[in-house]
Amino acid sequence: MSEELGVAIIGTGWVSNEHIKSYVQNPHTQIRGIVGRDRTKAAAKIQEFGLENCRAYGDVREMLKDEAINIVSVCTPHNLHAEQGIVCAEAGRHILMEKPMALDLKGVRALEAAVRNARVKSLVSFVLRWNPLFDNIKVWLDQGLVGCLSYTEVDYMHGIGPWYSGYEWIRKKASGSNNLLAAGCHAVDALRWFVGGEVIEVFAYANTGPHNRMQFEYETNSITSVKFADGTIGKVGCTIEAAMPYMFNILLIGEEGTIRNNQIFTRRWPGQRNWATIPTVLPDTAEVNHHPFMAEINHFVDCILNDRESHCNIADAAKTHEICLAMELSAHEGRPVSLPL
Repeated sequence: MSEELGVAIIGTGWVSNEHIKSYVQNPHTQIRGIVGRDRTKAAAKIQEFGLENCRAYGDVREMLKDEAINIVSVCTPHNLHAEQGIVCAEAGRHILMEKPMALDLKGVRALEAAVRNARVKSLVSFVLRWNPLFDNIKVWLDQGLVGCLSYTEVDYMHGIGPWYSGYEWIRKKASGSNNLLAAGCHAVDALRWFVGGEVIEVFAYANTGPHNRMQFEYETNSITSVKFADGTIGKVGCTIEAAMPYMFNILLIGEEGTIRNNQIFTRRWPGQRNWATIPTVLPDTAEVNHHPFMAEINHFVDCILNDRESHCNIADAAKTHEICLAMELSAHEGRPVSLPL
């Protein structure tokens, strides 16, 4: 597999750094373009990382004229993702998109259609699927150490405020949408990843703290109950205005045992009397340099080179986004919402 794939990065913010680092280290990719709303910022990013044979662009369509670019990473504010992803798909480029891929159902469906029609490879960056704790949990589940799941929880709890570089756009309804799409979709996706199967119903409540100190234009807190087709039930708690350190909570209860973050108790291990704790890397910070972008991007490049679909492609990620959208609909209308939308 000696093929070299040209890469362009759209966006010059926080997360784009991790994409750049990962592509630079992959032996099959070379970064050939950086796109910024301000071309000078794109040029500065090229200089910062010492990228050779790489051009700075101020416009996505201008970048797409370069036939040497095969992959595009979309690392822009959330409200730009769907439009930029569609343009890149229609130009025949493989797409790695930061989450969320769209902020409404129309955008989700349009992006799905564009990728399907163009027959390009895609991946939505639910990067925690490559976190070592997630790897361990998937092994425990596959080995049947907890048996058939019945009750599940994954929670995303974090305080987002002016100290965050994207605060001014993420707090607004037009560019943040709701607390799950803005941030908590990682928890929704993790719940789907662990349980498997299809979610058929959602019921949710949402509110904002009485003082709304961070001035969000949508509810900052939500609790979402989900029902899977096989009868498994789950809960996603999310807050993005919490006065607390970052927390990503996982609880998976089955007929043979229970997983609680990096702890497991199982009937399959004779004589076990208390939780067994596995020392591993946890999803315990929002810092992007902590997340396994290298593993994610290596996976995506491998999918392209070997002509296979990612388990985290746009078609799969659409199901996570539907749950996030159904949460808001349920909370506002006070009723359960059936899926698919």
